Amino acid sequence: MEKHKAYLRGGFRVLAEEEAATAVVVKVKVGVVLNLNFSFGKMGLSCISMALADFYSSRNRYKTRVILNTIDSNDTIVGAAAAALDLIKKEEVQSIIGPTSSMQASFMIDVGDKAQVPIISFSATRPSLTSHRSPFFFRIAQADSFQVKAIAAIVKAFKWRKVVPIYVDNEFGDGIIPYLVDALQEVDANVPYQTLISPTATNDEIELKLSNLMNLQTRVFVVHMLPDLASRLFTMAKKKGMMGRGFAWIVTDAITNEFNSMEPSILDQSMQGVLGIKTYVPGTKRLESFKRGWQRRFLSYYPTIEEIPELNVFGLWAYDTAWAIATAVEKAGTDNLRYSKPNNVTLTATMKTNYSSNYLYNLGINQNGPKLREALSNVRFRGLAGEFSLVNGQLQSFVFEIVNVIGNERRSVGFWTPKAGLTTSLRHSGKESVLRPIIWPGDTEKAPKGWEIPTGEKKLRVGVPVKDGFLEFVNVVRDPKTNATQVSGYCIDVFKAVIEALPYAVTYEFIPNDKSNAHPGGTYNELTHQLFLGKFDAVVGDITIRANRSEYIDYTLPFTESGVAMVVPMKSSKNTSVWAFLKPLTWKLWVVIGSSFVFMAVIVWTLEHRVNEKFNGSAVDQIFNSLWYSFSTMVFAHRERTYNHCTKIVVIIWLFVVLIITQSYTASLASLLTVQELKTTVTDINQLLKNGENVGYQGGSFVYEILKSLKFHDSQLKTYQSPEQMHELFLKGSINGGISAAVDENPYIKLFLAKYCSQYTTTEPTYKADGFGFGFPIGSPLVPDISRAILKVTEGDRIREIENAWFKKVRECSSSEAAELSSTRLSIDSFEGLFLITAGTSISFVVGYLVYFLYIELPKSWRANPSLWTVLTHLFSTFMAIDDEAIALRKSH
Repeated sequence: MEKHKAYLRGGFRVLAEEEAATAVVVKVKVGVVLNLNFSFGKMGLSCISMALADFYSSRNRYKTRVILNTIDSNDTIVGAAAAALDLIKKEEVQSIIGPTSSMQASFMIDVGDKAQVPIISFSATRPSLTSHRSPFFFRIAQADSFQVKAIAAIVKAFKWRKVVPIYVDNEFGDGIIPYLVDALQEVDANVPYQTLISPTATNDEIELKLSNLMNLQTRVFVVHMLPDLASRLFTMAKKKGMMGRGFAWIVTDAITNEFNSMEPSILDQSMQGVLGIKTYVPGTKRLESFKRGWQRRFLSYYPTIEEIPELNVFGLWAYDTAWAIATAVEKAGTDNLRYSKPNNVTLTATMKTNYSSNYLYNLGINQNGPKLREALSNVRFRGLAGEFSLVNGQLQSFVFEIVNVIGNERRSVGFWTPKAGLTTSLRHSGKESVLRPIIWPGDTEKAPKGWEIPTGEKKLRVGVPVKDGFLEFVNVVRDPKTNATQVSGYCIDVFKAVIEALPYAVTYEFIPNDKSNAHPGGTYNELTHQLFLGKFDAVVGDITIRANRSEYIDYTLPFTESGVAMVVPMKSSKNTSVWAFLKPLTWKLWVVIGSSFVFMAVIVWTLEHRVNEKFNGSAVDQIFNSLWYSFSTMVFAHRERTYNHCTKIVVIIWLFVVLIITQSYTASLASLLTVQELKTTVTDINQLLKNGENVGYQGGSFVYEILKSLKFHDSQLKTYQSPEQMHELFLKGSINGGISAAVDENPYIKLFLAKYCSQYTTTEPTYKADGFGFGFPIGSPLVPDISRAILKVTEGDRIREIENAWFKKVRECSSSEAAELSSTRLSIDSFEGLFLITAGTSISFVVGYLVYFLYIELPKSWRANPSLWTVLTHLFSTFMAIDDEAIALRKSH
C-alpha cells in the first residue's frame, strides 16, 4: 500500500454474472472514495453495493456492468485527493462516487473536471462547492443552504428577532452561515453574535464558549456541526443550565439526519426540546422492504463488525447514486471507454498548491466522460429517498421535516416546502401555516420569547415624571421610612402590558425624576433631556410626542389619542319660554296625537250613531258630540254611554294609549321645566385675547408655547398642577386672578370633565398633537419592538381593562352626563306601536260593522229599489238614520 492510499481491492467488486446467452457484457470501472474507518463510510459503501446488486438482478440483458474500485480516504483531504488521482491515472475509472466530506471534495471536483470524470457525492453538502461550476460534479444530496429558509420560517413563526449560530470552525461550518444570515434578515431577524467551535475543542473550551453565550440576551441558537461535536456541545449546555425554559435550540440536518446514530442518553438527557431540520423521505413499500433487510445484508459485507450503523438518508442517497450511475452507464454506451493523453493541461491553484505538477501533467482525459455526464443529467426514477431528478448537477428535493426531541422519541411537528412554508401536513399544504404543539426545553409548551436579560446584568432604567396632579396617569409615592418607591398609574400599566407583549423578556426598574422625596423634578423637556444625557434608558409617563424632542430621543408609537383643546365653564338658565309646554313632544307627535283624536271620533260615531241618541241628531250635533267624546278621553272626562260592544273594545284600547301618552308627557314636561339649560361662557379663543382674559395651562406642558404663539401675554397665563387647582382658578374667574378658559391635552381634559360633570365643556379651537409615547435613546433597538407591542395592546382588550381600572369613574360620570343632557323630547317613534294597534283594531271593527250592515240592509234595498242609484241612496239614508227598533229593544230590556 503506497503513501496516502489504502486500496480495498476485491472486497466490494459487484459483478452481476447473470447474462443473456447472446449478450456481451462490458465491465465499466467506477471509483469509490470514502472514509471506511468509520461506520458512515461503511454504510455508504454497503448501500452502493446493494443498489448495484438489486439493479442488475432484474436487468440481466444489460450490456454493461459497473465494477467498483474502492479506496479508503483515511478521513483526510490528502488521502481523498490521492485516491482520486490514482483511480483516474491507474484505473481509468469512468466516474467516482465520493468523497465523504465537503472539505475533501474541492480538489476532487477540479481533478474530475480536468479529466472529464463525473464526481458524484451523496454526502458533501457545503453550498460553496457549486462555485466550482464544473459540469462533471453531481451532488446527490441537499446543500446546506437549502434548509436555511426552513430555519428562517421557524424564527418568523415564533417572532424571534435575534438568533445566534453555533457552528464548527471549518469549511463545512462556514459554508452555511452567509445563507443563514441572509435568510434571517429576510424575516426581520438578525445575527448579533456568532460562535465558532473547533472540531478538536475540549469540553472546557466548549464550556467557555457557552458561558459567553449565557451573558448575551439572545436565547435562540442554531447549531450546525457534525453529530460527535454536537453531542459534546449539548452535554455541556445541559450542564450550564442552557437546556431549561426560555431557551430555543434548532439543529440543522447534519445533526438531525444522524439522530438514530447518536447515543440515546445524549438525546434523552441533554437534547430535550430541541427542534431539528431533516430531509423528508416519503414512505414507500419498497423503502420499508429495504429497511427490513438492511441489517442482514450489511452483515454479509461486514460479518465481523461489532456495531451495525443506523441507516439514514445519506445511505438512501448512496443507494440512489449507484442506481443512477448504473442507469447512466448503460445509456452512455461503451464505444470509447479509453483515456487520451493530452499534450497540455492547465493546473488550478489548488492543484499547484497541494500536489506535484509533474504528476498532474500525465493525467489523461476520459473520452466517454461527456456522454456519461449527459446521460447522468437526464436520469429520472423514483428512488428510495424519493424522486430522483438532477438540475445543473443538483438533486431536486426541497421538502424538510421539522422534528422535536421528546424523551426517546423524535416527534414530527410539521414540514416546510418552498411553496407552502411551514405546514402540519403535506396533503393540505398552503392551508395550514402552524406547527403542531412543541415541547420546548424545560418541558414546557410555552414558546420561548427569544430574549432575556442575563442574571447579573443591569436592568433597564426607566425614568418617570414626578407630579403633583393628574396622578391617574403617573403617581410616584415614596415611603419616608424605607425610602422605597412605588410607581403606578395608567401610563405605567400600559408600559407593563407592552413589555409583557414583547416576544422576549425585558427586566426594568422605575427611577423617579425627582429632586428629593418625590417632589416634582422639572419639566418634561428636562426629563427627556436626562434620557439624552444617559441617566435613563427609557422614559415612561404622560409624555407627549413633540418634534423638538425627537431630535435627540426616539419615540414609540403613541398609546393615547392626540389633540389639544380648550375647556370653558358652562352657565345655566331655566327654560321659561311661553311655549315650553309644547316642548315635551315633537311637532310630528303633536300632529299624530291630534289626528288620532279625530280618528277616534269618527270611529265612535260610525259604531254608535244608529243605536245611541247622543251621537245622532243634526249634523252639527253629531260632529260636536263625537269630537267632544274623543277629546274628553284625554282627561278621562267622557260621560256618554256607549252601547255597541265593538265601540267599548275600541275605547278601552284607546284609553290605554291615552294613559301612556299623558303620563309620558307629564314626566317629560316636569323634567324639561326643572333641568337647567347649559351654555358656554366663551365661544372663541380670540374673544379671550380681545377681552384680555386669563387662560390656564398645565405647568411644564408644551401648551405654554402654543399660547405664546397666539400672542397671549405672560400676565394672562396661569398654571395649574391638578384638576382641583384648575377648578379653583375657574371659580375665581379672570377678575379675581383666576381663569376664563384652560388649554390642555385631550387625556387631561377628559379626566377633568369627568370630575366636574355638567360644569365645563370643550370648545374650539383644537390643535393637533401626537399623543403620549415612550421615549428611548436615538437608535435603540427596542423602539420598533415596543411600537409593535403598543399596537397589540391598544388593538386588544387589554387597553380597555387598564382604562376601566383607572378611569371607571370617568366613564360613569360621562354616561350620566350624557343621559342628563340628552333631549327629553318624545318622538313618534316611542308610540308607533300603540298607534298601529289602535288603528288596526278600530278599522277592523268598523269594517266588520259595515259588512254586517250591508248583509242586513242590502237585500231589502234591492227588493224595494231595483236600480243601483236608488239602492245606494236608500242604503245611505238607512245608515244615517237612527235604528228605532234597536233602541226600543234596548229600552225594553
